[in-house]
This record gives sequence, structure tokens and C-alpha cells, in this order.
Amino acid sequence: MAIQQTLVLIKPDGIVKSLTGNIITALSETKLVIIGAKIVQISRELAEKHYYKLKQEKGELIFEETLKYMQGHYHTNRVLALVYHGEDAIKKIREVAGATNPEKASPVSIRGKYGRIVSSTGVFENVVHASENEKEAEREVKLWFKPHELAHVIYPTKKKTITTEEIDWKEAI
Repeated sequence: MAIQQTLVLIKPDGIVKSLTGNIITALSETKLVIIGAKIVQISRELAEKHYYKLKQEKGELIFEETLKYMQGHYHTNRVLALVYHGEDAIKKIREVAGATNPEKASPVSIRGKYGRIVSSTGVFENVVHASENEKEAEREVKLWFKPHELAHVIYPTKKKTITTEEIDWKEAI
């Protein structure tokens, strides 16, 4: 058994249907630890980087519809991004999430309970994303999170100096 990290996204349809609590409760059955969590508004650039393989595998139409779905053209433009950590994290999360196609997912899985296929677009509104394997998990975690946004370091890091303008609260309480 390997200690792994995996990215989970509660997608726009999961957010708009108020399924966040149900999904996190179901994922807690894995006994894994959440080491990162944040709400993200997805830009086209982030969606393209995340779903880069989809264009090759499913074609331009499904790729574009998926980008629209993730960017909030149908529901909301927010997702909850989570990083789970622990023994066999990828396998455990994927089992609870269920098959990508909601119609083929176990009815007791997250996607089986809450997912649907939109007949007009062919897009799987499957409520959650779960990393497919260790290589993809690392790529996705690094795409969605900076090292300082995680509760502990899981991949090698490097120090660099960044000068940025920061937004702060107008008045401190």
C-alpha cells in the first residue's frame, strides 16, 4: 500500500445542487486526510490545462462543452478543490466517486446518486472529479494548488522570490 495524494473537485453541478456536504461525508468513508481545500473560479486557461487529454480522446465538441460546464456556463463558475492524502488515496476516492459515466456508476456511489448525462450536449454532469492515477494526481494537485496552500509538503519544492501586489481588507477589525 502506497501513501498517495489525489485531487478531488466538487464540480459546478455539485455546488449548485448543494451536494458539498453529502459528497465530503461520502468521501470521509475512505478515512483519508484532507490536506488542501479551496473554492476556485475556473478560468478557461485552467480548464484547458486540466482537461487537455479530453480533446484528443473525445473530440472538440465534448472538450468545448466540458470547458463551458466547468466555467459555469450552465450552473456556477465555482468548484471546491480538495487534496486527499493517505494509503491508496487514488483507488479509495475513485471507488467512492464511482464510474465517470453516471449511468454506469454504482447507484450507491457519488456519481451514481447525483450524476446525469445532459442529452443535448452529451456532457457528463458527474458532480466530482477524481484523479485517475499517481502521475495525473501529481499534475493536477500542482495545477490547482501551490505548496503553501497544503497542510504539509507532499512533493519536492523550490524557493523563489515573487513580487506581487496584494489585496488586503479595507479596515482591520
